[in-house]
Amino acid sequence: MASHENLMTPREASRMMGISYPTIKKWILDGKLKTVRTPGGHHRLSEASLRPYISEDQQKPESQSRERYRRISGRNQLAGKVVSVRIEGLLAEVVLSIGSAQVTAIITANAVRELNLKKGDKAAALIKSTDVMIERLEENAE
Repeated sequence: MASHENLMTPREASRMMGISYPTIKKWILDGKLKTVRTPGGHHRLSEASLRPYISEDQQKPESQSRERYRRISGRNQLAGKVVSVRIEGLLAEVVLSIGSAQVTAIITANAVRELNLKKGDKAAALIKSTDVMIERLEENAE
């Protein structure tokens, strides 16, 4: 197998494959991916061990492939269809329908123009946030 210098950590491998770190750890622990152990007991993977999975993914249609995830650092990507685009001044409101939910994004008007976004287009909401807010949806039954 490759020398330890040519091996990558599970986190590096997960980024390369476009999957989450917990998923790759599960694959390792389930024996789906072959690893090398460091003297400290840490798992390391060779690029060769990942090739069959990347190759298999590249055979899938673009809409099902993880290829686009490998091109972008954010992993929270929700694919859907543009429901509306409203431009006002320097900003634009883009609403995506994702399953039974809708996601609204406020982006620059220039970005909408550059992407040539219009109602009916396929698009993805890329979510990168450190804050999540919770709203109570029902009254307390006291």
